[in-house]
Amino acid sequence: MPRSAPARVQIRGRRDVQSGRFIVPSPERLLQMTAPALKKIGLIGLGAMGVGMARNLHKHGLLAGVWNRTASKTQAVARETGCVVAQSPTDLAPLCDAIVLCVSADADVLGVVDALLPNIRRDAVVIDCSTVSADTARSAAHRLRERGAFFIDAPVSGGVEGARDGALAIMCGGDAQAFERARPVLEAMGKTVTHFGASGMGQAAKATNQIMCAGVIQAVAEAMAFAKAEELPLDKLIETLGKGAGSSWYFVNRAPNIVRDSYPAGFRVRLHDKDLKICRAMAARHGVQLPLIEMTLVHYRRLIEQGHGDEDISTLFHLKDALFAAAASDPKRLENK
Repeated sequence: MPRSAPARVQIRGRRDVQSGRFIVPSPERLLQMTAPALKKIGLIGLGAMGVGMARNLHKHGLLAGVWNRTASKTQAVARETGCVVAQSPTDLAPLCDAIVLCVSADADVLGVVDALLPNIRRDAVVIDCSTVSADTARSAAHRLRERGAFFIDAPVSGGVEGARDGALAIMCGGDAQAFERARPVLEAMGKTVTHFGASGMGQAAKATNQIMCAGVIQAVAEAMAFAKAEELPLDKLIETLGKGAGSSWYFVNRAPNIVRDSYPAGFRVRLHDKDLKICRAMAARHGVQLPLIEMTLVHYRRLIEQGHGDEDISTLFHLKDALFAAAASDPKRLENK
């Protein structure tokens, strides 16, 4: 059967009572009035971050279906939310106006996008919350554009707590109108949602964040190792310094791991290692090697070799603590005491 012609939408302005001027809706408002709303959202990737994001989409009445490589995670979310369990990304695509991705690596993003392509709806929006390279984001956007769909690179920051609470910072790149359509979906998962420009710009913003995180992680690990060597009560120290000028979200939420000597995977060493290698490649295009990136990658390699790769990044404390332990047992130091 031939397709029926799309319904013609009549756009009406209004006259301002006070000025008498005729006001035409803004481009953003026109988009909201004419473009199909994103009401049925799929989510692919139910890891530590994805589960919290799925729950928040459900709270806003948006979650339509999920898919994950580990079927048990998919079934658990489906039981909790009543959403559809897709057998594959290809099966999920025709059910959704938009699909949120939260996977681990560049190859995963492109593999999922390729699986969506055969059945993706025209004008659908793929929102990728993974942390990958800007080139991968641009490649994914190109592939979807050829099918009449859109891609927003939307990496997130805020940890599992932010995903759980719907309080993530979300950095976006891609078509501006597609971003405006996706905004209600993004705001269901995040507290701060910013559009930085064309495809890949969201990933560039996230790379900036990951370099900043490397600095904070290094500083907190060294400071806590120093405090331990000084025999300070670490719990009291965290409570006090958490309200000082040197504090940060990371210090308040991750320094307690050091006190407990327990490093549950809020953000795994392996994943930040992967992200910093992306940052390294991006900096290299400018002919620059950033010392902080290089030092942190050396430390992460050691942690992975020691079996800490799947622990939270706060496990970097182990290496800093070892410096003080080695110095304390140095025979030359003991002789000079």
